[in-house]
Amino acid sequence: MFTGIIEEIGTIERLERGTRSARLTIAGSVIFSDLKLGDSVAVNGVCLTASSINGTAFTADVMPETLDRTALGVLRVGSRVNLERAMAANGRFGGHMVAGHVDGVGKIVSVRPDDNAVHVRIAAGAEILRYVIQKGSVAIDGISLTVAEVDANGFGVSIIPHTADETTLLSKGAGDLVNLEVDLVGKYVEKLLGTHTPNRITTDFLATHGFM
Repeated sequence: MFTGIIEEIGTIERLERGTRSARLTIAGSVIFSDLKLGDSVAVNGVCLTASSINGTAFTADVMPETLDRTALGVLRVGSRVNLERAMAANGRFGGHMVAGHVDGVGKIVSVRPDDNAVHVRIAAGAEILRYVIQKGSVAIDGISLTVAEVDANGFGVSIIPHTADETTLLSKGAGDLVNLEVDLVGKYVEKLLGTHTPNRITTDFLATHGFM
């Protein structure tokens, strides 16, 4: 589990491609203070496992499923990526619950100044937007952000100067792809309320169990 508060920007040092898979070697500094073999690291919002560590670089295997569902496939040697270690149980929960399980890929439509912030508009499909609400949380390339506006075609977020400085988001522009993870609480609520669920929560269910 992650929080969406990026710890540092890393760099793709080596990239080995398989037929449908990849192996990434990523260099950094901050996260290596206690990184161990087998630890989880969110790389642009994608939870990867450190399979080897060499100084201040770690290697992770990317399976076909991950390449199919994320924007990791567009990375090249030298690409900069957002890095976050798994959330510590005794740490501050500064962002929101981010699983590192990307729900889909969005495309940046526009990037425009907005006084001391920068407004970024993202196009996304209906399968993503059904979970995106105004003032709710969304992870873009692993960054925990608040939704400023949303409609049937996409949504927008505002980037403050600190986020601009500490993440890679504003190094991208219109047409670039980003990883999206919606608030997983919404997905659980949908599952509980869905008509496909045998024990779905209805007004009759609530009345039967003394809640009405």
